[in-house]
Amino acid sequence: MLRTINFMGVRNVAFGVTLLLTVLALFSWFYKGLNFGLDFTGGTLIELTYERPANLGQVREELVNAGFHDAVVQSFGATTDLLVRMPGDDPMLGNKVSEALQKISSDNPAVVKRVEFVGPQVGEELRDQGGLGMLLALGGIMIYLAFRFQWKFAVGAILSLVHDVVVTMGILSFFQITFDLTVLAAVLAIIGYSLNDTIVVFDRVRENFRVMRKASLIENINVSTTQTLLRTVATSVSTLLAIAALLFFGGDNLWGFSLALFIGVMAGTYSSIYIANVVLIWLNLNSEDLIPPVKAEGVDERP
Repeated sequence: MLRTINFMGVRNVAFGVTLLLTVLALFSWFYKGLNFGLDFTGGTLIELTYERPANLGQVREELVNAGFHDAVVQSFGATTDLLVRMPGDDPMLGNKVSEALQKISSDNPAVVKRVEFVGPQVGEELRDQGGLGMLLALGGIMIYLAFRFQWKFAVGAILSLVHDVVVTMGILSFFQITFDLTVLAAVLAIIGYSLNDTIVVFDRVRENFRVMRKASLIENINVSTTQTLLRTVATSVSTLLAIAALLFFGGDNLWGFSLALFIGVMAGTYSSIYIANVVLIWLNLNSEDLIPPVKAEGVDERP
């Protein structure tokens, strides 16, 4: 028989840690702000083509040596095509970049195929739409859980998800990791991952209310969390291993995406135990909350 772990015995300590992390994350978020990438701030996009396959690391180093310190270099289609993004709206910026690369590596010259400027207004729209999409996702999740389980479960899940997003964004802000569309996609993925983890625990809590009729809510949560612990650990570890592979071998273009996911998965695993469940205790969830209301039968008042 599996020994029950007293997870909720340290819930007050966990709450203190959660509160501290959340406050520090919010302080960093609002004090230092996010380091928005060119997707949100605007800039110049330059497509280059080479005669032979180009080395991204070498091209990035060449651009830094030439004075373009904020350039973002990534593959684009074939191995001979590169995409360079950097701040600035100079129409001659593409030619300057091409000249700088040809001076340094004349044996494999770069040819500019196109130069486009992304204005800050477009970036602002992307930022607003991304934030709106995140809020709509949270709202849809809350409505789904309120119908699928009960409104107290919905409150616990939403607070858990908000914690995961705030902590992830706070760490990205503290270390000034570039926040672009790939990182935004990672944050939305974190919401889905954390929700899945939370629902597994919630479903077991609901089932154990029928099995453990005389058990207290805290005992129910401890048993339910212990029963799902092996699944949670296996899922989290396998996911973190896959993300770690992207983090170390995915290159600079996927580094921010992978880091955000890595932080979010760890935060989501923690919050599904020590935030979502603790909220159920605060709201005093009981078996009566899970009993569907009895529909009143009409009374025949005819004589």
